[in-house]
Amino acid sequence: MNTVKDFQIKQRKYMPVFPKANGKPTVYIEGYPGEDDEPMAETDFHAEQITTLSDQLKRYFAINDLVHIAVDSFIYYSEGDITKCVAPDIHIVFGVDKYPLRRSFYTWAEGATPVAVFEFLSDATAHRDRHEKIELYLNDIGVQEYFIHQPEMEKPPEFHGWRRSPSGDIVEIVPDAEGGLFSEALNLWFRWKEDQTTHVRLLRPYLPDGTPITTSIEEQHLKEAAEARVEVEVQRRQELEAEIERLRAQLANRQNDN
Repeated sequence: MNTVKDFQIKQRKYMPVFPKANGKPTVYIEGYPGEDDEPMAETDFHAEQITTLSDQLKRYFAINDLVHIAVDSFIYYSEGDITKCVAPDIHIVFGVDKYPLRRSFYTWAEGATPVAVFEFLSDATAHRDRHEKIELYLNDIGVQEYFIHQPEMEKPPEFHGWRRSPSGDIVEIVPDAEGGLFSEALNLWFRWKEDQTTHVRLLRPYLPDGTPITTSIEEQHLKEAAEARVEVEVQRRQELEAEIERLRAQLANRQNDN
């Protein structure tokens, strides 16, 4: 089985369907700061987690030009009020053009709000991530789903998610028996696994059937493995053909001797 091709078939099968937003791509609006003095990630653990998950999500949604994924980028959600902004670790917006890249995301200009937001807990932000931001993201901004995760293995595991119900209430997403959470907005499972090499409790996405979404490096390894298998098959075929020719020649020589 061609693993890469099989995944591409599933990718198209499970990809969410959504309409195009009624706004337009907006790179920058004068008067709205596009950066602050804070570092992108507080620790190596957070950097590893953010880099890995954003890479997986961007690779998965790369086949759809109407998916915008941003890392540590400002979301402005109230026109005229520069204080109404937040910079989640990762946010995903459906229905808006992937390019051009934005300095910030302006909900009123784009005509859309993020469908999912991820925050990775740190000492400085954990309390606000666990409490205030639930209301902020889901009610004030209109995000569909909000997830928090603790990537540091030396700290207790913590993975939670919330979504807005059809009635508008905020409900916590119920985990499965393994602690995984299903994102209805993204049509993906999310589960964490401890990486003993990096000591990061990595949160990773999976297709609804449990197929893991690979990183760029893992994808390259899969391609190399597939190419290696092809080379082995070609070599075996050549060796078989050579053996057949040898036997034919041997048989012909015997016939000639007779």
